[in-house]
Amino acid sequence: MSAELTDWLLEGDPAIRWRVLEHRDAAEAEVARERARVAAEGWGARLLAEQRADGGWGEGVYSPKWTSTTYTLLRLLWLGLPPGHPAALRGCERLWDWQAGWRAPETCIVSILVRLTCSHGYPAARLDDVVAHLLGQQQADGGWNCAARGDRDKHSSFHTSIQALEALDAYGGSGGRLDTGPAMRRGQDFFLAHRLYRSHRTGAVAVRASTRFPAFPEWHFDVLRGLEHFRRSGAPRDERLADAVEVIRNARRRDGRWSTYSPYPGKQWFRLEPPGPSRWNTARALLVLKWWAGEHPPRPAPRGPGRSVPW
Repeated sequence: MSAELTDWLLEGDPAIRWRVLEHRDAAEAEVARERARVAAEGWGARLLAEQRADGGWGEGVYSPKWTSTTYTLLRLLWLGLPPGHPAALRGCERLWDWQAGWRAPETCIVSILVRLTCSHGYPAARLDDVVAHLLGQQQADGGWNCAARGDRDKHSSFHTSIQALEALDAYGGSGGRLDTGPAMRRGQDFFLAHRLYRSHRTGAVAVRASTRFPAFPEWHFDVLRGLEHFRRSGAPRDERLADAVEVIRNARRRDGRWSTYSPYPGKQWFRLEPPGPSRWNTARALLVLKWWAGEHPPRPAPRGPGRSVPW
């Protein structure tokens, strides 16, 4: 990374700066100090300031998207809010109060609940039961599909599968008691069989929008999100991901940066960046490419409740 590009990135939000320091292999203490600023400055602080007195955000727990409690907690996770923050814990409590009334758990929402719980460090008494349910929803092809409704032979959904894998990775990293390793490997094999983002039948792009990278992917799969999972989980660099890595390389602008993309339709708290070069996507893409080059294995993280799983 050139000095000019580094300086430009470090002029950005704390959510960007701690990733840049990680890319430069700064000391863990330095990265942690910068990451702690997410709660006090910039985008993270703006989201925390929107929390209601009852611990929730927006007008509901899951909807309307994207200002609900669920999706605001996802934004805080993606920005890098350190685990154990009181506001996030109060928000997670709201999610679990809501979960108690579920009649038919929906796999995507279950996955988000597990990931938020583990990443924010909320001590949920029924977490293992919910994870066991998620494991039981895995399809015959190794992925997950929220529309399967008990049909294990239904082809898995890219959207559902990436969320389930992120949830299991967060659970395993937080010291969960259930063995999620085999399910994780089968889920990752599902993506590898599709070269991450292609139809196994035709070779065409399976999800048309997956080669664009909005700042927040919400419940959608995209190529950058998929590669970030493989990097973060410590999975081996498999050549079947090479095509997807080229998608990231080819999206790079002539100035060495990556662009912003329009968010998914719906009310937003605020837009992170104006159209043009994106510090946020540039930092994300550079971390993935450094991992792919074998120069940046994920940092070892302490195991146990509350271990944060970065974006």
